[in-house]
Amino acid sequence: MTILRLVLHRALVAVPVLALVSVAIFVLAAVSPFDPLSAYLGDRYLTMDPADQARLAAQLGFDDALPQRYLHWVGDLLTGDLGTSLWLRQPVAEVITERLPWTVLLVAVAMVLATTTALVLGIWSAWRQGGWVDRAVTGLSHAIEGVPPFVVALGAIAIFGLGLAWLPVAGLTDAGAEITVGQVARHLVLPATVLAISQTPVLLLHVRQSLLAALTEDHVAGARTRGLPEARVVLRHALPGALLPFTTVLGARVAEVVTGAMLVEEVFSWPGVAQAVIGAASAVDFPLLAALTLLATVAVLLGSLLADVAYTLLDPRVRLDG
Repeated sequence: MTILRLVLHRALVAVPVLALVSVAIFVLAAVSPFDPLSAYLGDRYLTMDPADQARLAAQLGFDDALPQRYLHWVGDLLTGDLGTSLWLRQPVAEVITERLPWTVLLVAVAMVLATTTALVLGIWSAWRQGGWVDRAVTGLSHAIEGVPPFVVALGAIAIFGLGLAWLPVAGLTDAGAEITVGQVARHLVLPATVLAISQTPVLLLHVRQSLLAALTEDHVAGARTRGLPEARVVLRHALPGALLPFTTVLGARVAEVVTGAMLVEEVFSWPGVAQAVIGAASAVDFPLLAALTLLATVAVLLGSLLADVAYTLLDPRVRLDG
């Protein structure tokens, strides 16, 4: 019942949040200096007669008032129609279907790498506090924490792509090659690793700090006085409590992961949603821009909800209080 109430509450909160986000998108697009008709026509915009431009703008709805355009979009959305991208000239649902799986793949692999690295090194650093591993890991984490993902990406390209020529630096496959597991895996190594590196420091430092705090608790001290092996004390008594807040941190990092993934995709020409977001913003493509922004908002809200649900399942005290 506690989880059910949590899900219902978040669902109710999500409705006005998504509504406000969608309104903000249309308002920002309306005041944008970019001309949607120019983006729609491309080079033909310079040669088309002004009267023909005016007629085409009226046909496409560019001259409609902002409330009218928004209400028309909402009406289509409620029927399951995401509209047609004026920039890519294809249904928005089709654009998302083609690009979203590659973004999900990139984010999933990166987060598995980041989470695994953070847990292993964070636990080791706290367990051996003050050792050379702890000093090296914490120092490097603090240094990397403030570096933007695109800077890490450019450095990886310079070293492993151009300098050593070990890995490809752009695209999903080699030029002209078919999409195979091997091709995708080779091209995924650098972007996934860069995205993982950008997320690991915060996760690692949080695990380390939480475990250090857990090691000072009374039940851990009691386990030590009973003569239990240190490994069992750390892994069985201190670690479970230290990892409870970690689920919340993972959920809170969704927004950072989404932003980092967009930057990484753009640098590595990864065919995810990043290029569509940037192109839609430049072309003032209302349907595509709104759908992708709402999709990112849903991802953030869902990540936070899943983190809270996991916390509730792992901590019986929350269920009892509920």
